[in-house]
Amino acid sequence: METRHLRYFLAVADHGSVSRAAAWLGVAQPALSQALVRMEKSLGVRLFERSRRGATLTPAARAILEDVRASVARIDAAEAQARDIARGIAGQLTVGLVSTALFDTLPRALRQLRERAPGVKVILREMSNAELADALQAGVIDIGLMHTPVAVGGRMRERQLLRDRLVAAVPDDFPVGGDGTVTLAQIAEAGLVLYPRAQLPILYEGILDAMRKAGHETHVAQEANRTLTVLACVAGGCGVGLLPTWIRALNFRGVRFCDVADGHDLPSFDLSAIWPVRSVPTLADLFAGLDLGA
Repeated sequence: METRHLRYFLAVADHGSVSRAAAWLGVAQPALSQALVRMEKSLGVRLFERSRRGATLTPAARAILEDVRASVARIDAAEAQARDIARGIAGQLTVGLVSTALFDTLPRALRQLRERAPGVKVILREMSNAELADALQAGVIDIGLMHTPVAVGGRMRERQLLRDRLVAAVPDDFPVGGDGTVTLAQIAEAGLVLYPRAQLPILYEGILDAMRKAGHETHVAQEANRTLTVLACVAGGCGVGLLPTWIRALNFRGVRFCDVADGHDLPSFDLSAIWPVRSVPTLADLFAGLDLGA
């Protein structure tokens, strides 16, 4: 049977008349009648009892009515999805992201994506920066929201989303100035809690270089590969973390956030979207083109 035969069957069932169904479908009544006869022959059962009053469903037709209705609905949904995918507004998009993207960039992106392409299914993968670089190169994710600069193999596009300064995450009993700030000398003495060098090598070296330029030799007391782990280590007295200003949105017990009075040489903490170059537009291109904060 053809899909149109199923639609003809439903039209007659819903309108109770071949003539009314033909008018609603915009087809000739003889053509509709012939299609129903072919459908009955294909099934080997009568579907309608015809009379001057119209067409009524036989028991066999009533038994399959809802299954046919559900099948046509699924066909319609599949056709709509295929059209939307062809237009680049449906399908599946896997987004990898660092924790920085969770607090402003991702919520904004998801709201906009639902408005522009509600048929897109988004899969989220929170990873470290190094894991994101590997996942992008391997094609495990379609786009990464990650800290830059970073090396990613293959032909990639990049769009900077945020450029943030660093603030100090200190234990809540840490001595601070009257203005609520801390100094690089204090941080050097306490030791640093940093992301691993391999995860963010340029940020890591930039922080140590800024300390040296200010005349302070320091040590990395603890490495932690997630932001919440950094905060836990700070709360545990392991040292001082240097994190982007969005961290102030968190209320982490045992930790307070302070500006660094002489931290003008500290590196910025950048967030960018990185995704592969393709010969045709992709959902990653659509996602990266949203208002993500740049």
